[in-house]
Amino acid sequence: MRAFLYALAMSELRELTRCFPRDGRIDAILLRPARDVPISAVDEVLAIAGRGLQGDRIAARASSRAGGSNRQLTLIQAEHLPVIAALIGVPAVDPALLRRNLVVSGLNLVAARSLFKDQPLELCIGEAVRVQITGPCDPCSKMEATLGEGAYNAMRGHGGVTARVIAGGVIRVGDRVQCQRVPLLDSDENSR
Repeated sequence: MRAFLYALAMSELRELTRCFPRDGRIDAILLRPARDVPISAVDEVLAIAGRGLQGDRIAARASSRAGGSNRQLTLIQAEHLPVIAALIGVPAVDPALLRRNLVVSGLNLVAARSLFKDQPLELCIGEAVRVQITGPCDPCSKMEATLGEGAYNAMRGHGGVTARVIAGGVIRVGDRVQCQRVPLLDSDENSR
């Protein structure tokens, strides 16, 4: 009976992790042309599969890893910006200071990273772009100099996520962001 209840709970958890209350939206696109250079805000950008965003320093580097680096793109939750501001005691935080590529509102980015290896999730952005969340985007020590004393700790847990570009295309400010389950191939289903 205990095994049955556990299996039922896991089945429900697996189903719950696929359900999002609504779609998100791209609020800002920010490119980092080089280290320690001001961010460039743009209205649209080309996402390149396996590389990142055209014009961003990450996409300019070649990766020796198949499929590219796990950190081709960084995203931050728009709803976390007021939290960071409150924690450092300022009225607002300019997302450009945080040096993340995409500011997304309305969709929990942390939940868009699958809890189950056999149930991958992807973010579908606009018409064609698909990205896979690969992990947290922890703040760097430069946040202290940028935002003030304690900013590093204020950003911990609110620094956003890293992602890989699975399918490229154009991303525009205002684009819809959906989290979708990636269908497994028949050979994947048979191997479980």
